[in-house]
Amino acid sequence: MTVGIDLIEIERVRRALERYPSFRQRCFTEAERAYCDSRPNPPQHYAARFAGKEAIGKALGFGVARAFAWQEVEIAGRPKPGVTLSGRMQAWAEGLAAGAIDLSMSHSRELATAVAVVDG
Repeated sequence: MTVGIDLIEIERVRRALERYPSFRQRCFTEAERAYCDSRPNPPQHYAARFAGKEAIGKALGFGVARAFAWQEVEIAGRPKPGVTLSGRMQAWAEGLAAGAIDLSMSHSRELATAVAVVDG
């Protein structure tokens, strides 16, 4: 079993969404964008998913640097989020014989956090 955790300031994500129009498309799938944009405070939900993707990358040992493929980790569902991997992330997880990924996300007014646990 491996664990990854991440914490991010919601304001930082809000600024990225405002300053860099490509941030949404680069880091989030179409389904994730539709969900986040449908919520009353989209940056809060984008931040939680961003933290979730980072936590998953850490738990899998893939990292979150340049090689991390943001679109290859999709987080969907509510209240319990599910995780779907594709592409390089899926191949990496299969190479590790990683099992199920359990993800928990939360946010306050200022911070979003996520914890990922990978069986394996």
